[in-house]
Amino acid sequence: MKNICAFIFGGIFSVGLMLSGMANPAKVIGFLDIFGNWDPSLAFVMGGAILVAFIPFQIAKKKPVTLFNEMIELPQNNQWDKKLITGTFIFGIGWGIAGICPAPSLTLIGLGHYEAFYFIIAMLAGIFIHRRVVGA
Repeated sequence: MKNICAFIFGGIFSVGLMLSGMANPAKVIGFLDIFGNWDPSLAFVMGGAILVAFIPFQIAKKKPVTLFNEMIELPQNNQWDKKLITGTFIFGIGWGIAGICPAPSLTLIGLGHYEAFYFIIAMLAGIFIHRRVVGA
């Protein structure tokens, strides 16, 4: 049952990415182009996502157990450090160059945009290199 729910919610998330434009690299780059032809529509998508996630996170803080009685592990570290800031910049640069982040890259493949494989290969290489260098 747990896997069926994960599949259904993953599908809903994927449809949401497509409908919101988050899976469209041109739309994402338009949002990030604040000094050019800026498209602010994704700010509303992100704001809506924050509003939708706010209540479940508040509930998870008080009762950190899922409906399937599994522990929810929320991040405990609230400190900004060099690793967080460096990772943020690397993610942002990659997002700005490609207009794609990890979840939408998989959605793009489902939509028949096989060019996303280039991004996914680079992403997996980055994960592999990070694990080899940092060991995490």
